[in-house]
Amino acid sequence: MINFFPLKYYYDIFVYFSFILVVINLFHAFTLKLNDEKNIKFLRSTGVVLLILIILYLGLRPVSGKEFGDMVTYARYFRNYSEGASVNVTKDIVFHYYMKTSSHFLGLHGFFLLTVALYVLPMYFLSKRNFNKYWFYSFFMFVISFSFYTYGTNGIRNGLATSFFLWGLCYKNKKIIMILFFILSALFHKTLLLPIGAFSLTYLYNNPITYLKSWLISIPLSLFLGSVFILLFTSLGFGDDRLAGYLTGTMQTDTRFRWDFLFYSAFPIFAGWYFIVKQKFNDSFYNQVFSTYLMCNAFWVLVIRANFSNRFAYLSWFLMAFIIIYPLLKKQFFKNQQLIIAKVVTAYFMFTFLMFFLYYADKN
Repeated sequence: MINFFPLKYYYDIFVYFSFILVVINLFHAFTLKLNDEKNIKFLRSTGVVLLILIILYLGLRPVSGKEFGDMVTYARYFRNYSEGASVNVTKDIVFHYYMKTSSHFLGLHGFFLLTVALYVLPMYFLSKRNFNKYWFYSFFMFVISFSFYTYGTNGIRNGLATSFFLWGLCYKNKKIIMILFFILSALFHKTLLLPIGAFSLTYLYNNPITYLKSWLISIPLSLFLGSVFILLFTSLGFGDDRLAGYLTGTMQTDTRFRWDFLFYSAFPIFAGWYFIVKQKFNDSFYNQVFSTYLMCNAFWVLVIRANFSNRFAYLSWFLMAFIIIYPLLKKQFFKNQQLIIAKVVTAYFMFTFLMFFLYYADKN
């Protein structure tokens, strides 16, 4: 267990470490071309070290409800299972059987280490499968995403579910395996039925421009009819009782229209529009993932005033890094593309960095 860092600085250390790596990556892009062998070695070695450090740092964190939210609840369940308690819940039963099974051969910290590994590794697998020797850029984008830390330490079950979805995307040409991972993701957190349904729809209709227009329409609809959509989705039984409480307001929190998060959500939308429309980038798989993001994010926009709407936002946000970086690692668009990639990584991280000062500072 890593207990030599003060708990209140745990996230701070993660953010500043990411900042240093972003700066190093930016300066490195000024010196070497993308396909230079020295650059390839740098990407490979840095990526492996980052993968190991992230799993160890998050996986061996101390148990704390104050700093890591739901972690203490999962720790209590795990301890009960390790002492012989049976699984007697009716919701999220697969996740509880995962905890129960793990308790037979792992201690508490081993369980959280395994859980973080299952959360992080699919991001590595998806990056390696799609980008080969340039996988570091994609994986790094996942790590510096605004929600990465939160869903690795707090919203653990949701984070695992989305990572299983990403794992499924690794098998786009092996549909049976992909479907099995999708089913597993939904069994861990049934809200994953939304991205699964959206991705499935792209096999019937895969025109991202149509979905983009729908996303744009969702903004004025939410502004003027947001409460109607919240009631509608609640009546349809979306999510479990807790999520229904978030929607209807039985659990109160900030319910402003989050223009800052909408701005953040627009990053991959602008990227997708730019590459597909302006650069004529034609990739069927990219169109599918981009369209899935648009549909899931449009759902969130419609219920943006709901309590804890960031939980719904994450149903699209977990795809954000992949959508932004994908075209740049698949096709040469610019003369000094390695520098453009580094600048994109830096700009993407800056939202996380700014929110660290503006958003999380208010909570400390």
